[in-house]
Amino acid sequence: MLGGRISLFCLNLGLVAFSVLPAKSVKAQEPIFNSSIPRHSQSDFGGVGLMQMPTARVKPTGEFSFTLSDNDLYRHYSLSLQVFPWLESNIRFTQVHDILYSYDSNFSGDNEYTDKSIDVKAILLKEGNWAPQIGVGLRDLGGTGLFDSEYFVASKQLGPIDLTIGVGWGYIANRNNIHQNQTSGACSRSNSYSGNGGSVDVSRMFSGCLSFFGGIEYQTPISGLAVKFEYDGNDYQNDFPTQRNQIAIPVSSPWNIGAVYSLSDWGHLHLSYERGNTLALGLTISTNFASLKPHWTPSPPPAYHKAESKNTLSEEEWQKVLSTVKQQAGYAEARIYQQNKTITLVGKQSKYRDDDAAASHAAVLLANTGMEAEQYRIVTANHGLNLSEKSVNRQQLEQVLTAAYPNASFKDAVVTRNPESDYGSPTSEQSSRFSYGFAPVLIQSFGGSEDFYLFAAGLRGGLEYKLKRNWLVTGSLYANIFDNYDKFNYTVPPDGTSLTRVRTLTRQYFKEDIRLSNLQLTYFTRLNTNLFVQYYGGYLESMFAGVGSEWLYRPLNTSWAFGVDINYVKQREPTSLLGLYAQENHIDEELERPYRVQTGTATGHATFYWQPQKNTILDNTLLKISVGRYLAEDVGFTFDFSKQFDSGVIAGTYVTKTNLTSDEYGEGSFTKGFYISIPFDLININPTTRRGNISWQPLTRDGGQRVGKRFSLFKETDARSPWYSKAQY
Repeated sequence: MLGGRISLFCLNLGLVAFSVLPAKSVKAQEPIFNSSIPRHSQSDFGGVGLMQMPTARVKPTGEFSFTLSDNDLYRHYSLSLQVFPWLESNIRFTQVHDILYSYDSNFSGDNEYTDKSIDVKAILLKEGNWAPQIGVGLRDLGGTGLFDSEYFVASKQLGPIDLTIGVGWGYIANRNNIHQNQTSGACSRSNSYSGNGGSVDVSRMFSGCLSFFGGIEYQTPISGLAVKFEYDGNDYQNDFPTQRNQIAIPVSSPWNIGAVYSLSDWGHLHLSYERGNTLALGLTISTNFASLKPHWTPSPPPAYHKAESKNTLSEEEWQKVLSTVKQQAGYAEARIYQQNKTITLVGKQSKYRDDDAAASHAAVLLANTGMEAEQYRIVTANHGLNLSEKSVNRQQLEQVLTAAYPNASFKDAVVTRNPESDYGSPTSEQSSRFSYGFAPVLIQSFGGSEDFYLFAAGLRGGLEYKLKRNWLVTGSLYANIFDNYDKFNYTVPPDGTSLTRVRTLTRQYFKEDIRLSNLQLTYFTRLNTNLFVQYYGGYLESMFAGVGSEWLYRPLNTSWAFGVDINYVKQREPTSLLGLYAQENHIDEELERPYRVQTGTATGHATFYWQPQKNTILDNTLLKISVGRYLAEDVGFTFDFSKQFDSGVIAGTYVTKTNLTSDEYGEGSFTKGFYISIPFDLININPTTRRGNISWQPLTRDGGQRVGKRFSLFKETDARSPWYSKAQY
């Protein structure tokens, strides 16, 4: 059981600055920061609110906030993201002061009990001249019930005052001021949770204690200072410290008062006095994923120079053209084909997310050669797969470049179409068979039982060697520099599950300072116009080796795709660099408890991909639904939903549910997680199509786990219908 695992590969130190510095807005005319404008702030729990109570307010789309708040009972760490104009999401870790994670000090030491929560709030009615803004929210959704609540809330702006009133059920309503003949302990709502936690218990929602709550947020005449005043719907007599350890929580008043001071648009300090006897402090740091844009200055597009007409170029001249195309248009590993008054450029786009800009630069550079041609073909390829072709009419291109008519655009001269699978023998080409690189790696765990924060810092070296255009050997070696995973106390989860330990042998794998993360051979091919295939075999990831194949049907410029992958894998032996487990049954030497490993299984999934069309409620999103067999031989489905903001930052979430019962799965009941994908060109000084990925699972268990593949055809064929390389800024 690994709590809240977050993995950040190819960590760039710029990401740290990226997460805390003010967003560079796309709209330069907007003011950088105006402290007199009412800015609705985060609550103690994370998400826009007063102190303990929520409001109907939300942040602008793409707003991402980290909030730390602390009082005598709880310390909350919250991450809030405004996914859509109408939907706010929030994940939270809560440490409960003076309550140990477990009763066994040998297991968790003096680590405080840590709860993991998910909150959502949806706007039902947007504020009008007379109508308030109305929202509905769920707090601690799918958790263990420490703070689970439901509410309806309305907010109305009256000059510098934002007035809120709402009605809630559950934790935020334990004062039970509507049913005053009952105490919070007498409410009919159960304090237990279904399964092993982590499930969405619909039967408990909108039941139990019922209370009004409300308050105001006032933007004072003092620059950057707002004050809050709220009536608390909770009486704190049914809180977790009281229920578990009979710790009395005195409440001197139902009224809370607080202040928020805005350091800038990215930083806010919180101070409040709650329950009439308790001081609370907080800090919020935020940015906006939608308004970020690259900090590099775009190079001017290549200028058109009409050259003397010619029929051929020397090899040296073609090589110079290819070098210029790579530098100015971003097409690497490029090849030139010349036949029948058509010049074709095939290459991998490594510089620009805007494919039209890259193709226009390349077309101008080809036109500048003076080669006689009626047509230029700019083909985006990857791993020997020709993915998309932009056919450029030379005569129309010259009219655009010379502004022969008003509002001339490169799109007037280009047609996007399916490329040919093979263009024959290249006239000239530039390619490198061997490449390598090194990157720092930080692997982190939050909210675990042994310690709130576990980490491993190391260095990863990677290499690629091209045997042929479609054949690729890849390898990756990780060297651990420093970690505190020695605190991770067990090999076998203590909740009695009997699944093969496909992921929960983390402790054994982290004991080794040198780990082979990947060593495989991959073959890519295109069977017909829309069908792409990869075959692979070797050490696929740090825990599994095997062979497999993936097939993807992806028509050009469509919103959907369908793929199937099939694999046969065996679990790697952690104490051996190349060894595999030969025996299924083992005994944990410290706990003297048996466990099983995976000595061979077939696993695979059928996946449907869908990008909803623009101007819908799900604009700029990707939905993936996978059905198949997982590593522990359980069968089920994974639903993955992600949202891309205007900057290209992608935030997503996924859930996996299989045929395992809650008891068979263990703590958490089913697999769920979150991830963020950040374009490196937002933080680099030069444009690039590379990305950095951060992923988080509240708990790592053995059910619902998939084998990690080095390549995903959906990502490798992104040029067919761009998602990862979609031009936004």
